[in-house]
Amino acid sequence: MPKIMTHPASWSVLASLCVGSLTLGACTPISAYSGFQAIDSKPTDLVAGTDTKSTTRAKLGSPSVVSTFDPNVWFYISQLKQRVAFRRPQVVKRDVVAVTFDKETELVSSVQSFDLGDGKQIAFSTRETPTRGREMTVLEQLLGSVGRGGLLPQQDQGVPGNRPGDRRR
Repeated sequence: MPKIMTHPASWSVLASLCVGSLTLGACTPISAYSGFQAIDSKPTDLVAGTDTKSTTRAKLGSPSVVSTFDPNVWFYISQLKQRVAFRRPQVVKRDVVAVTFDKETELVSSVQSFDLGDGKQIAFSTRETPTRGREMTVLEQLLGSVGRGGLLPQQDQGVPGNRPGDRRR
């Protein structure tokens, strides 16, 4: 017959080991891969002067992004994000491959690889664009029409859009 643990110290050691293993399991990062995935060949396997747009598309598939200003520059982008417990996801790895084609022959002229270290942080401003003019206080808004004669009927004979003798408002 096996001996059952009856000593209280052994139960506390066992309980702390169980809690410790659960705590370590909760800190395992959750990875999320997004973007271009190289299946058969890599973008760096392209040969400048040999591959064309059609062979590049056959080897790698459609690009992630085509340059806005030059349709002869294709980008293949992929990144890996990791999240630990309740924290925000962080980008751990990013790969960008820029494939440039010649305009006339559509041959690959260059293949450039960039990683996370080549990126630059851009500070976005969440503020609104200010408009020209003066901001009025609440008191100025309430008392702004005092003295302008808004209660008396006005004679707008020379104002465009009004007919002479028209008293409707």
